[in-house]
Amino acid sequence: MLTLHKAAAALPKPSRSRMCEFLRSFGFDPGKLFLHKLILGIETSCDDTAAAVVDESGKVWGEAIHSQTEVHLKTGGIVPPVAQQLHRENIQRIVKEALSTSKISPSELSAIATTVKPGLALSLGVGLSFSLRLVDQLKIPFIPIHHMEAHALTIRLLNKVEFPFLVLLISGGHCLLALVRGVSDFLLLGKSLDIAPGDMLDKVARRLSLIKHPECSTMSGGKAIEHLAKQGNKLHFDIKPPMQRAKNCDFSFTGLQHVTDRIITQKEKEEGIQKGQILSSAAHIAAAVQHTTACHIAKRTHRAILYCKQRDLLPQSNAVLVASGGVASNFYIRKALEIVTNATQCTLLCPPPRLCTDNGIMIA
Repeated sequence: MLTLHKAAAALPKPSRSRMCEFLRSFGFDPGKLFLHKLILGIETSCDDTAAAVVDESGKVWGEAIHSQTEVHLKTGGIVPPVAQQLHRENIQRIVKEALSTSKISPSELSAIATTVKPGLALSLGVGLSFSLRLVDQLKIPFIPIHHMEAHALTIRLLNKVEFPFLVLLISGGHCLLALVRGVSDFLLLGKSLDIAPGDMLDKVARRLSLIKHPECSTMSGGKAIEHLAKQGNKLHFDIKPPMQRAKNCDFSFTGLQHVTDRIITQKEKEEGIQKGQILSSAAHIAAAVQHTTACHIAKRTHRAILYCKQRDLLPQSNAVLVASGGVASNFYIRKALEIVTNATQCTLLCPPPRLCTDNGIMIA
């Protein structure tokens, strides 16, 4: 806690007068007592400003979220100082909206939980600074939350999942496989050696200039690839999955990105178009990249399941694989994972898409 306070001290904080005004808007009464233990969760690790209130039974009382996707689409990617400024502009409104939707005042909160790592430092700082000032005013506990652990445990809010279980976290900033043995008890089995799958898909989408495609102009890169892939032939281009001989559970996506970039460059020459124009084969490229990504993720996950079962780290039957993170909302990738779990007598569980991406509920 001391380290967190020191880190937050170096960041711009909401003024005391603004915080007091924020609390007064709810008719704040610090002496009031309540029956429920209510946790306010705050998430600002990347480009979504999110907040939610959850009680000790797992009931979600209310939530709010502000997405920066539209802004970052225009810049071709997330610019940390821009993300930071947008978090600053929206965090008070989002927290107030989450509390209002929950029909509670800040004085009813038992604690505040906030993402402190991993993520963009500038973005994390906004949530941390706001939270520490709020807990100071309310005189309630502060709970630092690991972003990836929150993703891993979200499924237990929706399903009765017993420990241990295997979790695959795949997003724009992360990619890892871990055995979840308990709350805050994780055994890392594999991770990306370079970039995350969502980052790779975003870069391919930008290279294909899908923001100029009439059907994809308002979509994130990963969503644009998934949408366009439905119209393409996944076998039109022969792209081999990475690390086929690697005897571990790690991932790699940089090579796939480079191979795809060479294919796009070659097709631009063949079609006589300039970089930045839409290729006639864009849908085929999207389908091939998505298919290869899904195969790579599925094969590495298969290895992890076999490893865990051979060493009795998972039950031999009815073991659970949880897939979470933004990329886990890709239904083609989910289908590939279903094939793996069916073949290994496991159950695949995925949070609904809105809980796969960053949100305040998983933090609370």
